Amino acid sequence: MTDSLRGTRLGAHSYETESYIEYAPRQRVTYSCPMGHATVVPMSVEAEEIPYLWECRCGREATRLNAVAPEPKNVKVPRSHWDMLLERRTIADLEELLAERRELLHSQRGGATRRKSA
Repeated sequence: MTDSLRGTRLGAHSYETESYIEYAPRQRVTYSCPMGHATVVPMSVEAEEIPYLWECRCGREATRLNAVAPEPKNVKVPRSHWDMLLERRTIADLEELLAERRELLHSQRGGATRRKSA
């Protein structure tokens, strides 16, 4: 055994062969970008979802040929604090709370409450 390893670096080369390897079946999916580039991507035949969009070599989004575009997902618009507050209170309630807080703050400072004259 030492004769067959003489002159080789252990771990540097693989002595395995590809003679008995069976590759998974593949399909070729073609994508086209707005610049006219065609990109062919090999994918497994067993792939459940093949993406509709793929990044082209030019950086733009390429779409899959002969495929129907998926329906856009419903995007939930983020609500602000003000939107959530208005779900719980009316403007009249908020004005009343503001007036109460102002009176409380003025009384704590020892100052007189100021009112707008109409």
